[in-house]
Amino acid sequence: MHDLSELLTTRRALAKDQVTAKTRLATAQNPLVREQLCRRIEDIGTDIKALDQAIAQIAKQRCTLEERIRRLMTIPGIGRLTATTMLIDMPELGHLDGKKIAALAGLAPMTHQSGNWQGKERIAGGRASIRRAVYMPALVAIRSNPDLHEQYQRLFKAGKAKKVAITAVMRRIAVLANTLLREDRDWLPNRP
Repeated sequence: MHDLSELLTTRRALAKDQVTAKTRLATAQNPLVREQLCRRIEDIGTDIKALDQAIAQIAKQRCTLEERIRRLMTIPGIGRLTATTMLIDMPELGHLDGKKIAALAGLAPMTHQSGNWQGKERIAGGRASIRRAVYMPALVAIRSNPDLHEQYQRLFKAGKAKKVAITAVMRRIAVLANTLLREDRDWLPNRP
């Protein structure tokens, strides 16, 4: 797991560098600078592909990890990278109850209060990498999964902000991933 964690951290850093280079390319005027940025973007893309292959190779050597990745990929919106990220950054997945997984991912609402004063609930703490990894799959799931779409719409119609409704879907995905791994089963439509 240490090797996988190191490879994933390196991949994140390269992806960040790639976004920075693309942003600079959009405003660069000098032909030499543009050429160097294009070359850098291409090199980073090649490095990311190599890291993805190395991560996949390690996962395939460890059959249980490959099976867990496959199982998470049955959830609509979850791709190989998201499933791998969830398993590497949260090895507790499948071994804790839903509330603890949500708190560990930083997707559990925390109440801010002092004496008689009570503020709004917010998500806090946890592992930011999991929140980042589950955000885009949550948006896809809202569109492609009728149950999660209905949950999102219900919260939105109840007056919750869009980001609160999206966060609730993210939490549900994390809890669902935990449940599937704990119960050793694939995701099926219309089943919690």
